[in-house]
Amino acid sequence: MAVQKHVIVVGAGIIGASIAWHLVRDGARVTVVSADRGGGVATPNSFAWINASWGNPKPYFDLRTRSMAEWTRLAAEVPGIPLRWCGSLCYDLPPDQLEDFAREHGGWGYGIRRVDAAEAARIEPALARPPEQALHVAGEGAAEPVATTLALLADAERRGAVLRMTTPVRTLTLESGRVVGVLTDEGRLAADEVVIAAGTGSSELLAGIGVALPVETPPGLLVHSKPHAPLLNGLVIGEVAHVRQTAEGRIVAGSDFGGAEPGADAAATAQALFAEVRAMLAGADNLALDFHTVGYRPTPADGFPVIGRPAGTGGLYVSVMHSGVTLAPAVGLFAAAEILSGERSGLLSPYGPDRLG
Repeated sequence: MAVQKHVIVVGAGIIGASIAWHLVRDGARVTVVSADRGGGVATPNSFAWINASWGNPKPYFDLRTRSMAEWTRLAAEVPGIPLRWCGSLCYDLPPDQLEDFAREHGGWGYGIRRVDAAEAARIEPALARPPEQALHVAGEGAAEPVATTLALLADAERRGAVLRMTTPVRTLTLESGRVVGVLTDEGRLAADEVVIAAGTGSSELLAGIGVALPVETPPGLLVHSKPHAPLLNGLVIGEVAHVRQTAEGRIVAGSDFGGAEPGADAAATAQALFAEVRAMLAGADNLALDFHTVGYRPTPADGFPVIGRPAGTGGLYVSVMHSGVTLAPAVGLFAAAEILSGERSGLLSPYGPDRLG
């Protein structure tokens, strides 16, 4: 009988949770170690738009659309994932760029269509000023990020994973150039392989063993309303703000989906942004701001994911990216396959760690 591979996953955001779930499903013995209680640091501050939208080169578009398909599979396999294919209405680009977007992505088979003001108003009746022209993608959606992450962790635990929450990893442990575990305040944990999916904390952990991973952490402010009766049918990617309504009725918005620049006074920025969001929506007189968040997005230096094994250091797998919500199902699926069998998906070929030097 084959011995189960023991894998430690450092990080319990949506990427770490997906990798852990796929690993335990595929027969690994898994321990998830996280400094927080589950949900991560960047994940709770995500706009949570699942898309393969504007500005993606074709290889990245292919990875994102594959992950969109994997979302449907994952939601069918894991109880309690709040996934909704609600569609998006996009008009945050100048007309010529909207047309370029429609032509390029339409040519790639993305389900994108041009709509006029009358059709935009039918799609989103609560818009106070429907755009004269916009793009509609019915196949985009959102997954509530924290609830999804906790559902993945709970199901991984049910399948046998060990969750060690509120247990910060201090260092990775090395023997003869190979990572053999992690050191926490509670002692050393040994493993056959360690996955670093710690978001903004990944670079520091890797630097401790001489592995460089240049990751930027730009801030992004999102405003969150108190729960409100339904105003939006889907995601609105508008000129003033990117807006969606959550399953519990909260309006979440940023100046773009990554969040607004918080400035020197984040509370004042939030108040001003929320006023603009209310002005976008008819019937929002009673919409009230509840709180704002400032998240720090783990963004590798060239803007694209880092997924794979760094050369020269055995026993180590790295998975760090912005757009974690879109990519989580495919990254979990492909990372588990590579860790357990050595088989690397061609969709990951541009995103190995060593490209960043």
